[in-house]
This record gives sequence, C-alpha cells and structure tokens, in this order.
Amino acid sequence: MGGSNFYNSQGNMIALADCNNFYASCERVFNPKIKNKPVVVLSNNDGCIIARSNEAKKLGIKMGEPAFKIKNLLEKNNVNVYSTNFALYGDLSKRVMNTIKTEVNQIEVYSIDEAFLDFSDFADEERAFLIKKKVYKWTGIPVSVGIAKTKTLAKVANHIAKKYKKEGVFMFDSEDLIRRALNVFPVEDLWGIGRKISKRLKQFGIYTALQFRETDEKWIKRNFSINGVKIQRELKGEVIYPLETLRSRKKNICTSRSFGKEVKELSKLREVVSSHANSCATKLRDEKSCCLTISVFLSTNPFNSKVKQYYPCRLFNLDVPTNDSIEIVSYALKALEHIYRSDCTYKKAGVIVGRIIPESHTQLSLFDNLDRDKRREINSIVDTINRKMGKDKVKLAVQGKARDWKLRQERLSPCYTTRFADMLQVRV
Repeated sequence: MGGSNFYNSQGNMIALADCNNFYASCERVFNPKIKNKPVVVLSNNDGCIIARSNEAKKLGIKMGEPAFKIKNLLEKNNVNVYSTNFALYGDLSKRVMNTIKTEVNQIEVYSIDEAFLDFSDFADEERAFLIKKKVYKWTGIPVSVGIAKTKTLAKVANHIAKKYKKEGVFMFDSEDLIRRALNVFPVEDLWGIGRKISKRLKQFGIYTALQFRETDEKWIKRNFSINGVKIQRELKGEVIYPLETLRSRKKNICTSRSFGKEVKELSKLREVVSSHANSCATKLRDEKSCCLTISVFLSTNPFNSKVKQYYPCRLFNLDVPTNDSIEIVSYALKALEHIYRSDCTYKKAGVIVGRIIPESHTQLSLFDNLDRDKRREINSIVDTINRKMGKDKVKLAVQGKARDWKLRQERLSPCYTTRFADMLQVRV
C-alpha cells in the first residue's frame, strides 16, 4: 500500500484491539447453541442491559434499558438473557490479552475488552487480521482492530472496522482517508467527548469529528479546557497519549456491591464487610502492594423515599502497611461497629483500602507485635489454594456460609474456566 509507506515513515503506529460485544461473546464461547441468536447480559442484581449481541441490537434493545421494562420483547423474541459472570469474563479477558502479547512487542491493556498495541515496527492490515484470527482460534472471542498514528484515531478506525468492515480490520494509511472518515464521524462518538460535551459543541455548529479537528485551538481551550485540545491534536496525528506499557499502581482499591435484597441485621453486614475486606486484601497481595488506610461505608436505598437515609463512612489509619486478610478484616469490622445503626435498612456496603505502597517498601514498627512472616505464609497458602480450586474455597469463618445478601443472579451461567465443578464434560 502506497499510503501505508507514507504513514509508516511518520514513525508511531498504534492498533486498538477491541473485543466485539465482549460479555455476550463470552457467554457464547462454551454455549454454541446461542451463536447467531440474540443475547443480552444484565447488570448487578439483574437490573439493566449492559451488553448486547448484534442480533439483540437489531431488535431495538437499548444499552442501559431496565430488563423488566422490555420483558415482553425479550420473551417474544426468545432472547437469551444472562446475569453478569465476572469470574468468566475476567478469565477470558486474560486469555485474550495473553494471546495478543504473543504477536506484539508492547501492549497497553486499556480495559477488560480493549488493548492498545504497538505497531510501530510494522503496521499492516494483514498483521491485524492474523492477530484477530489467532485470538478467535485460541479463545473463541471475536475482535476488531483499528490502526492509526494515535490512540484517538485508532479508536475511530476501530469503530469503522467493527461497524463497516466485514473482516473487522481497518487502517488509516493516508491523510485523505482520515479526512473522509472524520467528515462523517459523529463528534459524540469521539473518545473523550461524550454526550454532555457534544451537546455544547453542536450548539456552536460542530457536528463531526472533522469540524472539531479544524476548529480554532484557542477557542477549544477557552471553551472546553486542555483535554479538548489534546483530543484535537490527536485527531491531527500528534501523539499526546503514548502507549503506557507499565501499569501504574492503584491509589486505592474498592470492593462494594448492592445487595440482592436490603439488609438490616448487623450479623449479615459483618459477613458482607468481611468478604469485601478479604477481597481487597487478596487484590493487594496480587499486586504485591500494602495499604495504610482502611475505610468502610454503608448506604441505604436512595430510591426508596419511605426509608431513613443514611450514608456513613469510617476510616482507620494504620501504623504498619499491610495486605494481611485477618488484619484488614479486623479493622473493617471495627469500622462497621462505629457506623452501624439498627434503625436503618441498608442497600449497599463497601470497603476501600488506600495509601497503597509497594510491598517491598513497607517499614515495620518497633511496637508491632504481629508475626507478619507467619501471616504472610498463611496468606500465600490460602491464595494458592483459591487460585487452583476456585474463589473463596478457603475463607475466614466470619465471611459466613449462607450469603443470602449476595447479588441477585438468577440467570448466571457456569464459570467454565475458573471452577472445577463448572468444567465442560465431553462424552466420547
């Protein structure tokens, strides 16, 4: 391609690999019966539509629509409805990303279903197609690939690949092609723009990405801050957002869930909070990090005007950084005792660990009497068992057994890849 040579001479080239209708595609991997049939995935507590197959989109099912409002539509069209299965989606995401890593030198995992790839060594649609083919063969997940000089343009290219290209691959290899594409690309679909900003832009007669790109930079800065300028420059081919291959350490980790049904009893809240706290501790150990603050929050149902509203939070500062499950759970339960009120009914609870530092940078206190070496060994053994046998196979007694406060997941599919009991059985 002549345009490809011109474009590559400019140096930087980035590809965006995006899984198609990811949650819905995950449900199809181990259930071929629903291939080419409408599929939707529901949000927490089986509330709203958060993922749709192409067949479901054609039925007019909208993103974010409450499932109960379109119950008749779902039943009439035999739509396959699933609760969110985060264990399955997370595992398949790792498999997709690990497959892509075998084909590129550098990768930035942007989200559970997206990754930016370094194509600077060689940018070609055929290369993207081979990656797409390999991912589908190894994981069963379809992906689309967009290629361009910047992340913002790669996002646009990916949109075109997904929507208009049968092979699911598209590359911006010339300035003329970029201009033609941006001229018909809605400004609200640009990465980083969104509905609110696009509404303001349209008030000034800016409807397309090309119009946005050609607007005076000073005017954009004055009306839409420096972020608008950055997007504009990226559309012009200037790299503002380079590939971030080193994942930055999280500032805090939060685990929270809305309950399947409202909770009043302190005993159940203790199970909830201890489970969330243990999850935070596990995530810290996975990242080889420790925390210096632990906070717990509760929330009543803001949509129920008949109940007393209460949104407390309590934070503890630690003398010694920790990722020990028992210690974090202990502090979380102390925080819960401080904020719990028996005259309230709760809809949500959460635990946040903050001031996160590398595990290797922890400094012990002279007044610390905890045998941390022993605790570290115990946590390591528990983590190993749970990784091999499934989440929470070994857990703290305070986390409870019944867990009737959990999310409503009436349409949950098997985990397949993360739980031995859910593994597919093949009859020969």
